[in-house]
Amino acid sequence: MRYGPWRRRWVRRGGRGLAAGLALIAAAVVVIVADTGGGGGRARGHPAPAGAGEERRAERVTAPVRIADGATVRLLRAGDRVDVVAAQESAAGGDARVVARGALVTEVPEPEPVDESAGAGALVVLSVPRATAARLVGASTTGRLAVTLC
Repeated sequence: MRYGPWRRRWVRRGGRGLAAGLALIAAAVVVIVADTGGGGGRARGHPAPAGAGEERRAERVTAPVRIADGATVRLLRAGDRVDVVAAQESAAGGDARVVARGALVTEVPEPEPVDESAGAGALVVLSVPRATAARLVGASTTGRLAVTLC
């Protein structure tokens, strides 16, 4: 059997044409898969951007918080964003600091029938990251909490 001139050229060149064609096809497949999201949203082998997914890792929890001024809590509605401020009384004067920024109000329970002159305050339920919830609990044991609408 006799081969034509194309076969001799292909053998002499070591199949470079075939290798180039396969490389071109492979590159096209990579581009198509990356464009359609088949690679998980990014090309394989590339590192994820710094900070990706931190929002998901910052698990949100619900934190019931007693606010000193019950009348202020009655102004709140579910879906409001508030900053929580902790005020501490000391011999040298008062000190206030923001404990939670942009906390989401998830619920405002009906106030309990108590004597408001006793300063019991009112309860509000906030959705905050777990670390912020721990700060809220710590601040509520040492001082009075107030909210400001964002």
